[in-house]
Amino acid sequence: MYLTLNSNKMFFFFTLFFSTLISISSNSWFGCWIGLEINLLSFTPLISKSNNILSSEASLKYFLVQSIASINLLFWIIFKMIIMKNFEMNNFISIMINSSLLMKMGSTPFHFWFPNIVEGLSWLNNFILMTWQKITPIILLSYYFCKNFIIIIIIFNAIIGAIGGLNQTSLRKLMAFSSINNLSWMLSSIMISENLWMFYFSFYSFLISIMCLLFHMMNMFFINQLFLNNINYMIKLSLLINFLSLGGLPPFIGFLPKWIIINFLMNNNFFFMTFILIMMSLIMLFFYIRILYSSFLFNFIKLKWMKIFIKNKLINFINIFSMISTFGMILSTFFYL
Repeated sequence: MYLTLNSNKMFFFFTLFFSTLISISSNSWFGCWIGLEINLLSFTPLISKSNNILSSEASLKYFLVQSIASINLLFWIIFKMIIMKNFEMNNFISIMINSSLLMKMGSTPFHFWFPNIVEGLSWLNNFILMTWQKITPIILLSYYFCKNFIIIIIIFNAIIGAIGGLNQTSLRKLMAFSSINNLSWMLSSIMISENLWMFYFSFYSFLISIMCLLFHMMNMFFINQLFLNNINYMIKLSLLINFLSLGGLPPFIGFLPKWIIINFLMNNNFFFMTFILIMMSLIMLFFYIRILYSSFLFNFIKLKWMKIFIKNKLINFINIFSMISTFGMILSTFFYL
């Protein structure tokens, strides 16, 4: 389970890092494609373990899917540059190039590989797959995208991510569908500006890193493991806060980037898309709270001090929570302005 940082893995980590820099700093589409290929050849050995069947299967699936997306991307780049002699905007060609990049990042309607591969990876590899591996495709997508097509993809990402996570018992698949849902917010932000996307992506990566670290430390892979008595109360509280922040509930820090994106979308008249994003975030919060409420209730029912707290301090707790929420809203408004 724990990562052994030997020379081979360190080499692949460095090539993974530099391949992203090659892609996003390249001045030609062939340079971007080469960076994507180096990225693929770096990440595949990292997720492959000879003593783990699920990990080996996941690495093979990942390699096949990414290879298909790379071949598709290269074909349409060559078709556009050689046969059509230019690289001007063309709806069909841009949709094909966008589809290849969406497949690489695990977006709908090419998302079916993503939860299956996530299920066979460690939490560290999951963190890399859900954060770092999305940087290059999203940046390349911002160079050449079909606006109407991306809006449809954003709506489907939000819906699939929210609905797909409702009946999951695996924490890794739950985080995979959460990543698909958050991808809709990332694509929305990249439509506005790259700075807004970097702002949202930094918050998302921070929250995902904490979640993956906690699950890695506790060796958790399924929801029923949250009900165990040997889990520290403070770890459960940390999971609660991070889940609610990931869902975008105020006054937690995850609400701020979503709030700013909503403001920009409303200013650009994306009313229906904003409505879908907000409603799907509520569904995400619903199953986050359902999981964590059951987990906390299982432990709290055995604690006598909790009964006293409920009887005597409930009103004070509500007042304090209201004050914290108000303070958080004021602070968020201050930072936003």
